[in-house]
Amino acid sequence: MAAFFYFPLDTAHFFGTIIVFIKGKEMKFAVIKTGGKQYIVSKDDVLDVEKLDKKEKDAVEFKDVLCIADGDKVEVGKPTLKGKTVKGEVVKEYKDDKIVGVKYKSKKRYRRKFGHRQNYTQVKITSV
Repeated sequence: MAAFFYFPLDTAHFFGTIIVFIKGKEMKFAVIKTGGKQYIVSKDDVLDVEKLDKKEKDAVEFKDVLCIADGDKVEVGKPTLKGKTVKGEVVKEYKDDKIVGVKYKSKKRYRRKFGHRQNYTQVKITSV
């Protein structure tokens, strides 16, 4: 499973050291942005992202690539790398477990209970 990690761009010179430490081994990987979140991905990773308008087995291309690292070579975009993409394939679409929320105002007889189920798309990364 891919790791979720947020890094402000002003600390870009620390990217190589910190990301290699997180992944545990030196390999080619990228930091992509999708659904308002940033993910560290490498080839054959499977990650859950917010719902994409794709069907199962469709190809997905992530164009918001913030960083690509291959061993000691690290490329960091400002804010994204132009012309670089990460490709993947949709594995499945599913809904997460229900989250129950409550609104309550004391002494006003106001109570509301609501539920929410987030839609996700599971993507397998095919190339970085």
